[in-house]
Amino acid sequence: MTLDKALIAVLIMALVTYIPRSLPIAIFRREIKSLYIKSFLKYVPYAVLGALTFPDIFSSTGNLISAICGTLVALWLAYREKSLVIVASCAIITVYITGLII
Repeated sequence: MTLDKALIAVLIMALVTYIPRSLPIAIFRREIKSLYIKSFLKYVPYAVLGALTFPDIFSSTGNLISAICGTLVALWLAYREKSLVIVASCAIITVYITGLII
């Protein structure tokens, strides 16, 4: 790849990342008063994070059973409102032990 093509690629990527950040500022100049829209926007980051990471959970270990066991442990601990460190550590340990057994 030549330097010209690399610079053009960087400029296009900068534009693509800048537009979604500046567009809401240009469109919504005043405070959003609708409780429905506020509650919807409140949960968008969590939904996007879940949609990006959840499918990869089942292919990350190479074994579907250990991935399901780790996911179930993580969901159970998260439901019980444990800290992120506890949830992640227990899920990793569960996947490791399940991988040793299977």
